[in-house]
Amino acid sequence: MTLELTAHEARVIGCLIEKQIATPDQYPLSLNALTNACNQKSNRHPVLELGEREVQAVVDGLMKRQLVLEKSGFGSRVPKYQHLFCNTQFGSLKFSPQGTAIVCELLLRGPQTPGELRTHAARLAPLSDVSEVELELEELMTRPDGPFVAKLPREPGRRESRYMQLFSGEAPPEVEEETHASMPDAGTSRPDLAGRVAALEAEVADLRRALEVLTTLAQGPQFPAAATTADS
Repeated sequence: MTLELTAHEARVIGCLIEKQIATPDQYPLSLNALTNACNQKSNRHPVLELGEREVQAVVDGLMKRQLVLEKSGFGSRVPKYQHLFCNTQFGSLKFSPQGTAIVCELLLRGPQTPGELRTHAARLAPLSDVSEVELELEELMTRPDGPFVAKLPREPGRRESRYMQLFSGEAPPEVEEETHASMPDAGTSRPDLAGRVAALEAEVADLRRALEVLTTLAQGPQFPAAATTADS
């Protein structure tokens, strides 16, 4: 994948995709509407406070890369903008409606679990359950022209791993290894895995010693047999 976006470019593209789907009657967006969308306090993480000049500079850069097009309606004096990021005749990047919704939410909210994506992306495309989200994420991770998404290591206290989009950030090295590598070699080990194995071995040894002590106590004290009295 060669398409790379800055954090602000990702926010602009995400907003344009969102408004195209959610409020098509208000799309394309004027600079003012796009700025408000970028700074929206709901459905965004992190919340930004961009000025119109900053958004205009981002839009100008995206237009030079043919990712955004200025398109004003008939009789309108206000420039309006639409994205050429995906699912257009001008580019090769094509997603299903569900894939588009998931990518959009990842651009707008950052890394999320499949459950979170099911909740957030359902407003943009029909998603029946979490398993459908997981299938779409797998597709986005394994496409020949991708990957567009990477699975992050599961955080302590979380039941699900989160997924991140790769348009505006590289996955950590360990995620790249898990995403792209096939089965690891038998002799390959990671430092954290070796430490966990050593800790488990020590714990097993402690349990064995404790078991031996309990076994000895359960058998009770052992006394020597009483000597027989000799005949007089």
